Amino acid sequence: MGLLAAYAVPHPPLIVPAVGGGQEAEVADTTAAYEEVARRIADHAPDLIVVVSPHAPLYRDGFFIADAETEEGSLAAFGQPEARITTRTDTAFTQAVADRLSRRSIPVAGAPAHHEEIDHATYVPLHFIGQTVDLSQVAVVRIGLSALSPSDHQFLGLSITRAAEDLGRRAVLIASGDLSHRLKEDGPYGFNEAGPAFDRAVTDLFAAGSLRGLFGLDPILCEDAAECGLRAFQIMAGALEGLPFTPELLSYEGPFGVGYAVAAFEVECSPSSTEEEVEAELMEADEAPVRGAHARGACSAVDPLVALARASVESIVGTGQVLPLPADLPDELTGQRAGVFVSLHEADGLRGCIGTIAPTRSCVAEEVIMNAVAAATDDPRFTPVTPDELDALSYSVDVLGEPEPVESLEQLDPRRYGVIVTRGFKRGLLLPDLEGVETAFDQIAIAKMKAGIAPDEDAQLERFEVVRHTLGGQARVY
Repeated sequence: MGLLAAYAVPHPPLIVPAVGGGQEAEVADTTAAYEEVARRIADHAPDLIVVVSPHAPLYRDGFFIADAETEEGSLAAFGQPEARITTRTDTAFTQAVADRLSRRSIPVAGAPAHHEEIDHATYVPLHFIGQTVDLSQVAVVRIGLSALSPSDHQFLGLSITRAAEDLGRRAVLIASGDLSHRLKEDGPYGFNEAGPAFDRAVTDLFAAGSLRGLFGLDPILCEDAAECGLRAFQIMAGALEGLPFTPELLSYEGPFGVGYAVAAFEVECSPSSTEEEVEAELMEADEAPVRGAHARGACSAVDPLVALARASVESIVGTGQVLPLPADLPDELTGQRAGVFVSLHEADGLRGCIGTIAPTRSCVAEEVIMNAVAAATDDPRFTPVTPDELDALSYSVDVLGEPEPVESLEQLDPRRYGVIVTRGFKRGLLLPDLEGVETAFDQIAIAKMKAGIAPDEDAQLERFEVVRHTLGGQARVY
């Protein structure tokens, strides 16, 4: 038992004949693909359908997961209040997912009072599924997106699959999301060349089953494309992580200036397999990333700064001793001075990050050692790293360039430059190229918050470039 299949689908209300009034004929391929998805879901005979929706309640620092016993929704907002659907929620599953997210300190909440009805991005796929599946006999759990990182969305997906396995649910996941809204001049947001480029990139990934590529798309491309479903698809990618599956792009259309893709990802577990065989297959799939991590570590070179950071953490956590400065380090580590930040991650979530804006030690190597110790033992946001976590940690080391003053936001680029804000004795720094930091305004606001500078207070600005070292820093196990 567990995840049987996942499907990426769009959610244009006009595809429902009661709303479309004939316009649905212009997306006939999408309709046919939707009907194929509905037939496949019926063949799977699920007892749980999980719908990830961009139009469910969205929270900045956590996820919405439906917790009401039942939910109702209609297309009243699109002139069809009589078109209604009622679903029942699997509250045990909801709680199991929430419990898993709590391990990463990710909060979960139900719907606020003003947003209790099923949204249209959930309604549309249920409209088609309801043609082949008796929804009164199947639980439906509605899940929203958040402003958290892509890795947190991936972790939510993994939590969905693990919760279904633990509870013995036969689950199907629906990732509801449109692609670009900028395919045509007369579309919702006009035309931008990023629109077709984004849609090609996503549909190529769907067709190849290369879902990890959804986490490497250019953020500027995604923003310019005015996409809708990427985070829903990232949750789906997390749900399928480690499972053998067969991908298939069933359709793609964009006649109204919005990209509609339907894709199927069928988990490769034969219905004739015994329960023990299925469990063995899933266990093998779960272990595959671990074997891959070991293989990459054995075959890839390791950046000396990353190796030094790992050795420093493992020394202080494993023995309680600060690592002595090794004798065989390259000159670039012992003959130069610079500010350094050491970041530790666990399961793609931050586990510690400490650094120095300017050099405080005799060389970069000593800076790395002491900041690695502090990241593992003295980051006030986290408890100290324990020995049983060491194999699960991944590492990155940022070496800071010389800061230079800037006069305006136009001189900042949050992907290229870090920023330093100073007001009197208060000073805050934010590294470049961080998930969720898209604008210079956001970058400055966060740096001010870290420094204890009020948002409306003036501050001196400096920018700096960073050389980020990650080679060989992946976790030994996942």
